Amino acid sequence: MNIFKIIEDIEKYDPEVYNRLDSRRKAFAGIGSIGKKAALAALPLALGSVFQKAYGQSNGMVLEVLNFALKLEYLERNFYTQGLAASGLITDAAAKAAIQKIQMHEAEHVNLLRSTIQSLNGTPIGEPTFNFGKNFPDWNTNYQTFLTLAQAFEDTGVRAYKGQAGNLISNDTVLTVALQIHSVEARHAAHIRRMRNTQGWIIGAGANSNVPAGAQPVYAGEDNVMQGSISDVKTVGAGYSADIATAAFDEPLTKEQVATIVSLFE
Repeated sequence: MNIFKIIEDIEKYDPEVYNRLDSRRKAFAGIGSIGKKAALAALPLALGSVFQKAYGQSNGMVLEVLNFALKLEYLERNFYTQGLAASGLITDAAAKAAIQKIQMHEAEHVNLLRSTIQSLNGTPIGEPTFNFGKNFPDWNTNYQTFLTLAQAFEDTGVRAYKGQAGNLISNDTVLTVALQIHSVEARHAAHIRRMRNTQGWIIGAGANSNVPAGAQPVYAGEDNVMQGSISDVKTVGAGYSADIATAAFDEPLTKEQVATIVSLFE
């Protein structure tokens, strides 16, 4: 066990870790001169509060992200629940069956997130009241408006989970749960696009953009053609247009961007 590597990792969460262990110099000197048995006997006592503080801080971030995700899942579940209950909105049997399945998936996501938060000794946020007609008054009478919002919500979920993945690295189990939900949200988004008779991927730029009118905030940054160390992915080879460049990569959304999107329905 490389105890110094562990301490350095903890320092990311607790900058005072070396003060808690007296000092870096004394900690190094202690292990070299006191003797292995004495040093190893003392280290657990010294590190106990340090581990607890580091875990508490990282766990707090994990809980914050989970409740952030739970709010989105509440929104999606309630949207589909209310849409299915709207008289005459979804008349095609196959389309209704698909929406019913998506609604059940979102309900399972809510249940899993709530259980995960509770297992970490956290408190799930209460279910908000959403107003889907606040900016889209015909959402539950116009089937195309309903599908537009469905696509926007699913794409928001995909990009939101992607944007928060880095904050879940401290907990492998929770990160796995988030990625399991993330991939299903992507499948939902692709299916909804097929129901709208458009491509199953996001084209954020060019004449063939399939970003639905009225939902542009959801797709902020999706016209990006700069990826990683490649200055412009359109230059990778002949025939790589802006459409291809933007459709090949999805961009994450920040928590602030997601909060702005959700505020349109609160």
